[in-house]
Amino acid sequence: MSLKADLTSADLNEIRQSALGAADPLGVAADLAEAARDGRLADPQDAGLALTLAAEIAESRSKLDAALRYVDAALDAYGKRDDSPAAGARALRARILFRAGRGDEAFAEVEPLRPLLTQYPDAPAYITAALAVGGRGREAETWLTEAVQEALAERGTPEPADVDDAGVLFFLLQQRHRLRHALGRQHDTHDNLAERLETRLANAATRPATAAAADLVFWPQPEFDRLVKQTDVYGTTWAEHRSRLEHELVRLAATGRADLAVLPGSVDALTKQAGVGGDPVTAENRSAYATTLSTGTARIPWPPERNGACWCGSGLKYKKCCLPRSRG
Repeated sequence: MSLKADLTSADLNEIRQSALGAADPLGVAADLAEAARDGRLADPQDAGLALTLAAEIAESRSKLDAALRYVDAALDAYGKRDDSPAAGARALRARILFRAGRGDEAFAEVEPLRPLLTQYPDAPAYITAALAVGGRGREAETWLTEAVQEALAERGTPEPADVDDAGVLFFLLQQRHRLRHALGRQHDTHDNLAERLETRLANAATRPATAAAADLVFWPQPEFDRLVKQTDVYGTTWAEHRSRLEHELVRLAATGRADLAVLPGSVDALTKQAGVGGDPVTAENRSAYATTLSTGTARIPWPPERNGACWCGSGLKYKKCCLPRSRG
């Protein structure tokens, strides 16, 4: 098949979902590699992503030579980047090497990634996947257990109240719990904590619509600057306000919610909602105002494309503005 010119990040994500069901998935992989090579990507920085996807498709069809060629090209494209996508490509290379029977090379590739377990939410999944393919489930369990212990020691606080409070620790616990289940291990305290947090995540997904709406009210900077003089319930700074929203949107997306959007608010409308003599910043009034906004047409769809304008109106690209806030 022939892919369109100027592929966006959204296009690549769509291809990831559909490629294995295509009539010629290996043709899709070849076209992705060609698009990266010929500069047919809307953002040249997506070359590593496109080539990694090509490698995953080739690996799924047991074309390991092609998969290794594509992932090596992906690592060249990533260059000196030390972020999670680049680390994910290195883990994929290790996985391919394990499949090819080159276990020592594979382990040498994946072992330096071990410190990333406590840094990136997706690292536990791609590192564990590589080790599991190599029949090294016990090493994966040890790495995850030590990473969980490190994260818990770093917190130095009681049990996380919810998934957001847990941060990267949740993904470590979740991956470790799944691996130990696959290995037939009996539950321990960390497994129990993983299950409690997963239950809280499921319960949070069923919160009343009014509560969810209240968490998605967005105050553009001029409005926020007015509102923060009355209450800091939406954050003490505009940066904190946007960070909270981005975290909540990511959390809701993880529960399967679709058609997500933020609801732009105004101080004048909030005040009007309270009525004459009413306090506009009470919890009751803020909830009522959020409900009013949720039934209106003023909505800012989320997420934008990585290279599109950020939803917050800063004028910056999403990938340079609010997208990184979900990782903090």
